[in-house]
Amino acid sequence: MTDIPSCPQCGQDNTYPDGDNYVCADCGHEWSIQAKDETAEEGGAVVRDAYGNALQDGDSVVLIKDLKVKGSSITLKMGTKVKSIRLVGGDHEVDCKMDAGSFMLKACFLKKA
Repeated sequence: MTDIPSCPQCGQDNTYPDGDNYVCADCGHEWSIQAKDETAEEGGAVVRDAYGNALQDGDSVVLIKDLKVKGSSITLKMGTKVKSIRLVGGDHEVDCKMDAGSFMLKACFLKKA
């Protein structure tokens, strides 16, 4: 059994090491092998955006695609900047407040601003 992680962007297991990076054969996403080492050193999970940048409490992020809000007619538009995020555990790692209300978002739909 290999110790190669699945892709943080699409979640597929079809990944392979290439030099100093891991590469996903399905979506083409590349991320640093050192990212795995950083998580082990800190002792906790590092939340990363769609491009592999580490997110922290208080960061500003931008939505990379339109997101429909379940149970509502609201659509969060691509390019919307969200200030002062808060990282929480669970499936939706980012808690934020926007003009349309408070939302829990997945980091894979965000880009660090």
